[in-house]
Amino acid sequence: MTVDPAEAPEAAQAVEAPDGTRTARPANAPPAVNVPPRGRGPGRLALALLAPGLLALLLTYVLPLVWVLRMSLNESGEGGAIRQTFSLATFGHVLGSGHYWNVIGRTVELGVLVTVFTLLVSYPVALFLARTTSRWRGLLIALAVTPLLISSVARTFGWMAILGSQGVINKTLTGAGLIDGPLPLANNLTGVVIASTEIYMPFAILAMISGFGRLDPALEHAAASLGAPRRTVFRRIVLPLTLPGVLTAALLVFVLSLSGYVTPRLIGGGRVFVLATEIYDEAITALDWPVAAVLSVLLLAVFGVVITLYLRAQRALEARFTGPREAGS
Repeated sequence: MTVDPAEAPEAAQAVEAPDGTRTARPANAPPAVNVPPRGRGPGRLALALLAPGLLALLLTYVLPLVWVLRMSLNESGEGGAIRQTFSLATFGHVLGSGHYWNVIGRTVELGVLVTVFTLLVSYPVALFLARTTSRWRGLLIALAVTPLLISSVARTFGWMAILGSQGVINKTLTGAGLIDGPLPLANNLTGVVIASTEIYMPFAILAMISGFGRLDPALEHAAASLGAPRRTVFRRIVLPLTLPGVLTAALLVFVLSLSGYVTPRLIGGGRVFVLATEIYDEAITALDWPVAAVLSVLLLAVFGVVITLYLRAQRALEARFTGPREAGS
């Protein structure tokens, strides 16, 4: 006598397992799903999808980095000759020179100044764009990042015309009788900071807007309804919720300013020495490739320190405002 599964839901049906054995399964159980064995299909597909990107990363980043590291272990010879060796003598020469330490210090100083001023002028713009509900919000964001459509070289030449001794600012102030002689706004660190701040503003605004996701206007309204003044609302609610975006923008601007070459070279007029310009001079003008490679390695080391500090600040911020994570989460 056979039992119809439709009449007897609890009846067991034989199911064949992947290893060939047959086990009993209730008739009303959901249909079995064939799961592919681990290590097959999906893994190979993921590897195939990652292969082009990994190959491009290998060719454009890993191999040049290995070449720079290898070049830094060589020594310089007469007339631009390179002695193939494995030596730290070039590192000792660079680290023992006061000139190169001044260049490193000036590079870090420029990065800090540009980052601070860029954040100060970009934060109000980014906060306004993140909080506005105007139908023109998309257009306003597009206008904020429109300078990125213009080459940084062209924008730097524009700042040379504005900050020069015969530029717009000095001509205007002299014509108005406010100053007797031109202000030193170019060919120095001041001009480089001013021009770099404007050039990196769109990057900072975009980074801040993307990091302001936690900012909820309802929290501000709730605090205001409880009698908190605007200053307290900003200090206790707005600023903590926007700090992740500020940290991201600070990292981006600092890294860009450390590696910037065009603006320090043109606005600085050959008087502002930073790592980017010094690497170019050593490699192209002096033909001292080992020294240029060592300076490049030191620049990468500065990047590593900055990224480490950023990650620690980010973790400290998360722990302060979101609390420690639960065990096992």
